[in-house]
Amino acid sequence: MKQNSLKDWFKSGAPGVWISGGAVSIAVIMTIGLLAVIAVRGLGHFWPADLVHANYDVPGQANHLVIGEVVQKEEVPRARLKSAGLPVPDQGPEFMTRELIKVGNRDLNGNDFTWIVGEWLTNQSYPKELMAIERREWGNFYGYLVNVKESGKVIAEGEAAWPELQARIDRVNKLAAQLKTLEKSDIGAINAGLERIRLHGRKLELDGKLDAAAQADMDAERAELNARYQDIEARLSDLHAQFNRDSLTARDANGKEVEIGLGKVVHAYQPNAMGTFTKIGFYFSKVWEFLSDDPREANTEGGIFPAIFGTVMMTLIMAMIVTPFGVLAAVYLREYAKQNTLTRVIRIAVNNLAGVPAIVYGVFGLGFFVYVLGGSVDRLFFPEALPAPTFGTPGLLWASLTLALLAVPVVIVATEEGLARIPRTVREGSLALGATKAETLWKIVLPMASPAMMTGMILAVARAAGEVAPLMLVGVVKLAPSLPLDGNYPYLHLDQKIMHLGFHIYDVGFQSPNVEAARPLVYATALLLVLVIATLNLSAVWIRNHLREKYKALDLSLIHI
Repeated sequence: MKQNSLKDWFKSGAPGVWISGGAVSIAVIMTIGLLAVIAVRGLGHFWPADLVHANYDVPGQANHLVIGEVVQKEEVPRARLKSAGLPVPDQGPEFMTRELIKVGNRDLNGNDFTWIVGEWLTNQSYPKELMAIERREWGNFYGYLVNVKESGKVIAEGEAAWPELQARIDRVNKLAAQLKTLEKSDIGAINAGLERIRLHGRKLELDGKLDAAAQADMDAERAELNARYQDIEARLSDLHAQFNRDSLTARDANGKEVEIGLGKVVHAYQPNAMGTFTKIGFYFSKVWEFLSDDPREANTEGGIFPAIFGTVMMTLIMAMIVTPFGVLAAVYLREYAKQNTLTRVIRIAVNNLAGVPAIVYGVFGLGFFVYVLGGSVDRLFFPEALPAPTFGTPGLLWASLTLALLAVPVVIVATEEGLARIPRTVREGSLALGATKAETLWKIVLPMASPAMMTGMILAVARAAGEVAPLMLVGVVKLAPSLPLDGNYPYLHLDQKIMHLGFHIYDVGFQSPNVEAARPLVYATALLLVLVIATLNLSAVWIRNHLREKYKALDLSLIHI
């Protein structure tokens, strides 16, 4: 009886349902677990961890003090430490504790991080007056505040020094924002204007139209821009003097006093004296800084806003290029082309394009888009800029076109499937009622197929947004000097190089000179890349669902007919 019931159970298909459900559950759990690991290791970097002050007593060596942040703890075999040359005694437990401490003070110690043996760390304490200084260069500084100076004169020391330091850091950060605006916006606009005048003069010279009147007009414009620059330069000089006016004196673990200009300081905080809510507020301010600021220190500190902007901008331009071309190709293949051997060969070729390695598209984009098309555009439309390339060099436009070429097979296949599911009777009924083929296609077929088109765009965005290999050849760089969108004509600079989150992960993870400092940023950037792609996909999914609901009534009416 049991045997028969087991056979019936297998014949019913229930095992397949359970296996499928289990596989989906495992996949979901693994995905959530992976995202959780990335989130914990990445976002934990911004938490203001407590600073420890301790003695490090290495057997046979002089004792010295250590100040820093405990980053990682692990148990390692005693034999491993002994083989590394450490004076570990032969007798003792099999495993010993090894701790990774961020000691900062790179300009004094040479390294930001150091490994120590936990058993040799004694007299650990967490003084409230111990501070961490985040600098624009040379990483963090850990120590004690001695005094605050203005123009070399001490204005606050002791307990009064800390609130005075915070007020002066706020002042310096406001000055830094003003300097950034003047240097990037105002001076950038003047430089763009001077370059435009130079190119205009060169164009007139090539055309043989450079006469005295044109030269006088250009000289007048150039003189006006130079006068504006002189005014801004005077303001810059004054701001720099104010920016570098104040300084602080700090004492490190060994008692050495160091003077640090406040112009080099971004933040100064005392994590041991912070309460829980204060730490939470500081944490979110650091996360916002990571999302909105420019990178520093070879991309290992600061923010990643240029990479976020470049990724989103390139993906949107790619979507605007790939969607119409993919839809037009699918409409032609399904609605207009004769279904013969040639059409089948084209479909096979399109399907095979989806399996071509991404780096091949990068090589093709570099050879055809950049050198052939870009070089031709420069010779035809920008001869005055030669030999310096305008579009004949990797940039935003060529990166978007390369990704569009990579993703267009996905859009074609998805749109064709959407067109194929529309019954033939719909088209014949529309034609029988007097509509032309173009009207039938535009008003009946394409609206009904619009959810499939959006599905293709979703798949295209998912495929292209995370690609890195082709972008390394056609427009993505380690550090872009400016955003491709600014206030200078033509406002959107398609010829500029951009930063990308995927390449940023590769650069920080594998090309960074400071591996330990870069590791948490790799996790944080990876999490952000996943969130950006998910946001783009969810936006497209919302549009697709809206279109599906909009044209559901049309589908139902056609079914009833």
